[in-house]
Amino acid sequence: MNYPVAGVNTYKLLAVLALLLASPGFCPQSTAQGSEQGRLLALENAWNQAVQQKDATALEMLLGPELVYVDYDGTLMDRAAYLLSVQAETVKPARVASESMKVHLYGAVAVVNGVYRENGARKGKPYVILERFTDTWVRKGESWVCVASHATSIRP
Repeated sequence: MNYPVAGVNTYKLLAVLALLLASPGFCPQSTAQGSEQGRLLALENAWNQAVQQKDATALEMLLGPELVYVDYDGTLMDRAAYLLSVQAETVKPARVASESMKVHLYGAVAVVNGVYRENGARKGKPYVILERFTDTWVRKGESWVCVASHATSIRP
């Protein structure tokens, strides 16, 4: 049976609603997905703080042992080399922050894109780093670890 709803066929109305609900961007994200995205953003911010404070222990928890890190200048590092670069006495970061971050979830893998800013002193001289980054995170049990990171320098 067709029951008119304000002059519209019910089946047509249901078909339009089904199309709208199936459209990407129409439905709000699930609570679980939003929670995971929030967790990943918090991990990215924790990474920034660990770099600023030269906290290798925190970085070891965030970065997988298989980390492949490509720095803004093209330097390729594994986790050990990256940790050494962060702990270098000649580099003193004053401010480390990320912005415009977006998280894309693919099951147990997540990709985070954003803009990274760092400034401080290197060998006593001021420096500024501005780059776009892509980090690949993998869920291991209940935790996320970053297994790949790539940055490209942006001219201010």
